[in-house]
Amino acid sequence: MRFGDVLRIAFGQIRGNPLRSFFTLLGIMVSVAFLVAVVAIIQGMNAYVRENIAGAVVGANAFQVRRTPLQIGFFDDEAWLRVQRRPRITQRDVEAVRAALPEADAISMQSGWPTPSTDVFWRGRSVGSVLVFGITPEFQVVQDYRIAKGRALNAVDVSQRMPVVVLGAEIAEKLFETVDPIGQEIRLAGERFTVVGVTAPKGRVLGQSFDTFSLIPISRFEMRYGRRLTTTISVKMREAAEVAPAMARAEEAMRVAHRLRPSDENDFSVETADALVDFWKQLTAVLFAVIPAVVAIGVVVGGIVIMNIMLMAVNERTREIGIRKAVGARARDIERQFLVETVALSALGGLIGVLAGWAFAFVISVVSPLPARITWWSVAVALALGAGIGVLFGVYPARRAARLDPITAMRAE
Repeated sequence: MRFGDVLRIAFGQIRGNPLRSFFTLLGIMVSVAFLVAVVAIIQGMNAYVRENIAGAVVGANAFQVRRTPLQIGFFDDEAWLRVQRRPRITQRDVEAVRAALPEADAISMQSGWPTPSTDVFWRGRSVGSVLVFGITPEFQVVQDYRIAKGRALNAVDVSQRMPVVVLGAEIAEKLFETVDPIGQEIRLAGERFTVVGVTAPKGRVLGQSFDTFSLIPISRFEMRYGRRLTTTISVKMREAAEVAPAMARAEEAMRVAHRLRPSDENDFSVETADALVDFWKQLTAVLFAVIPAVVAIGVVVGGIVIMNIMLMAVNERTREIGIRKAVGARARDIERQFLVETVALSALGGLIGVLAGWAFAFVISVVSPLPARITWWSVAVALALGAGIGVLFGVYPARRAARLDPITAMRAE
């Protein structure tokens, strides 16, 4: 019997019993759809963190010298205590890094986490939960802030502890609307500040606005909030290729500034955005560890359903099998027929599951801030999984059909 005829009969059986075929495939469809959708969302999140959030936190072509590493969440208690004993980052450290990297585009010092937030008031209007960053002027270069109105903070503002502020675009829009914000006096953290600049919009990532902040001189920030334990140095290089050698030189300068011996470990961290990306990937790795177990349960249940349905089909088609054997069909022809039907059924379930998973991921990306990216390997795994389940759970029904005695089969009602 030709393979094309086998396929035609197989799909004819699927079309002839649509409701039974649907419920047979339900377990595989749900499992495959879950696999494709979850992988798409996780991969999309990874890409979004790498392309947007990491760059926004650290800066493009930039690295940071920090007291606490970005991946601190995975440290044990002993490592955390060692980090707690590290010295604070000071202005002397900034000068040491600046002396080691005279070619850097910008070297800044900014307040660290946790970043304070406050309400901002202007006349009868207010905006809540505005992040307050204390910075040196170079930070605006590191983070690629463009000034849409007014001016950026400068060295005089820092040295004189001036009560001036640069507002994020969203804050300025909510407070002032049609009024020119430059020169206006606002209340920020209980003090009066003069607005000297407004940044150009940076947009939103995962529903989180990058324009709800205020920048004030770090000297003024420390008057209000005190010197932070996590003050950070940010360094921006002209080209990405310059970042790695610059990090090595900054590390050497910091070790000299902290008077560390060759055998001493660093009491600071030098990190790029890759550290944040790696930190995120460690979090999503937990989800990737859970996915196989959930998918395996659904697939096994779906495979058992397929096997039972095919066994029922063998009983229903016993007379057909007997007639085909009587007119010359061999046992392997019968076995191949039922095996192909099972594989076709499960592969169809895998394909429908892929399409359903893609549609679900697309809907999630449209109605929520969660991005989604379909990956070829997840689609390939899903399709292979569907076909593989057909082979694995279709062998027994196919062999049972092939072993039927033709005379006994023809007598069956």
